[in-house]
Amino acid sequence: MRRLLPRSLHGQVLAVIAVALALAQALSIWLFADERELAVRAALAREALDRAANVMVLIERAPPGGEAPILAAASSPLVHFSVTAQPALDHSEHAPGRLMRDMAARFGPGREVRLELHTMRELVPTMPGMPREMREMHRSMGLSAVELQLSVGLTDGRWLNVTTRFHRPPLQWAVTDVATFLISALFLGAAVWLLLRRITRPLARLAAAADRLGHGDWVDEIAPSGPAELARLTLAFNRMQARLRRFVDERARLLAALGHDLRSPLTALRVRAEMVEDDETRMALIASITEMQEMVEATLTYARGAVGAEPGEAVELGGFLAGLVGDYAETGQEVTLTTPPEGLVLCIRPIGLRRALRNLIDNALRYGARARLSVEPGAEDVRIHIDDDGPGIPEADISRVFEPFLRLEGSRSRETGGTGLGLAIARTVLRAHGGDVMLANRAGGGLRATAILPRGDAAEGVEPEAAEDRG
Repeated sequence: MRRLLPRSLHGQVLAVIAVALALAQALSIWLFADERELAVRAALAREALDRAANVMVLIERAPPGGEAPILAAASSPLVHFSVTAQPALDHSEHAPGRLMRDMAARFGPGREVRLELHTMRELVPTMPGMPREMREMHRSMGLSAVELQLSVGLTDGRWLNVTTRFHRPPLQWAVTDVATFLISALFLGAAVWLLLRRITRPLARLAAAADRLGHGDWVDEIAPSGPAELARLTLAFNRMQARLRRFVDERARLLAALGHDLRSPLTALRVRAEMVEDDETRMALIASITEMQEMVEATLTYARGAVGAEPGEAVELGGFLAGLVGDYAETGQEVTLTTPPEGLVLCIRPIGLRRALRNLIDNALRYGARARLSVEPGAEDVRIHIDDDGPGIPEADISRVFEPFLRLEGSRSRETGGTGLGLAIARTVLRAHGGDVMLANRAGGGLRATAILPRGDAAEGVEPEAAEDRG
């Protein structure tokens, strides 16, 4: 059923309304046809009763033996009259009460009348005198019929028997009914379309704004429009973005002040360390101070979300990755790119994404000696795989390595270097792009890091370019 419905809200609502209208119209036609059939049946039954009453009067007034020409004249292919000593019906009544009251009025009080009225599934062409052509027509058309059988007691003790059959009226589709349905559906569809447009347009703007906000872009305040519920939703979104922006700005100012306050004493400590005369002591102090500076910078980078306020750009991914790999090639490190994509444009923050990929590549070089990059374009996202030949990560620790300052012992020990923030920063950057990063041990050995980026829609009219910054 879901496959038959359109995907858009407009299409689904209009489809449901069209089906509901069609069902209502079909029900109305069915009820109308049923009422029409009942009316026709009642009219024909009353006409048959009138004929039977007239024939009864004529027979009772006719001389003895004079009923034969009356019966012959009154009978027809669909109505048969006969006079017998016993009634053709052996029960008193099998008809609606209203019809029985009509019989009492037509045949007079005190006269015994037996009547049976029922619908036959198929007209049985066995009535005396029915032409063969009519029988064949009934068989070919499969017409159903209503049969009325009547037995009226005569004054001489005999019975007048009447058998009549008439067709059920066929279902007729009036042109006015169809036209009324189409006009109603047209006007109702137009009204619903305008109403849904008034609802879906603000929803579409709100969805686009929420998507951009999820990618880390601030959006202009959206003017409330549409029904009151949508207007309140838009105002709530605007307030949420304003609170987030205030929080981020306050955190950025706090981090900037913290970074400045920490850099100054560390720089002073380094200057004082340079004055130490003992070489071994001086080198140990300088190494400790340098490590502290690196940890402070890494911590501030991670806390800022690793992307800062960098705007998004439409970048050709193949050229971007080729430039990144070229940087490593200049330093003699073994980093390769296989199957670079052509013409694949993504909206990214080049500096932030370069930092995230560098962290993943450095991780591969540190523990696997080499890094092999490959790109897997998908319908909704693009996956950048970074494979190494290292020892991998224990399965139980894969989800833990993204925790800040966590450095696993064993194959990825503390002695290999790093502050324990590289993977955390990479994940922060990629999630700010609307993507993510995953780690998995390869079947043939080594680790695969996968950076996932949403395809989205690159801005039209923006010339794709690889970022100039290599740092």
